Amino acid sequence: MIALVTALHVVVCLVLILVILLQAGKGGGMGAAFGGGSQTVFGGRGAQTFLGKVTSACAAVFMLTSLTLAYRASHSRSVVQSVRLPQRAPAQPAVPPVQATAPASPPAPVEPAAPAKPSAPARPAAPAGSTGK
Repeated sequence: MIALVTALHVVVCLVLILVILLQAGKGGGMGAAFGGGSQTVFGGRGAQTFLGKVTSACAAVFMLTSLTLAYRASHSRSVVQSVRLPQRAPAQPAVPPVQATAPASPPAPVEPAAPAKPSAPARPAAPAGSTGK
């Protein structure tokens, strides 16, 4: 729908430019009104010509398409918002989360370890070649 209105707007714009350029000037125009010319400000030419009627119709269509495009642009999401980016998978945390579980039975009390008994002093090694007697 919006593409059709945009295309119609461009075509009417080009036709309007062409029709305006094809029309003949009024002579003095507004300058004659300030210079004391006998014409009125908007001219007193009588009936409108074919090119004048085409210009009026094109101007009306141009204004309608302009208003339509402006309204649609102000009441629609922007192009950036309308494009949906693919959803990425959430990043895996480095440490797995702690899962809530049913409370386990309390651990059994740990008895303190008995102090270590001192070992007997080490005997010096016998020299090589001796029998020990």
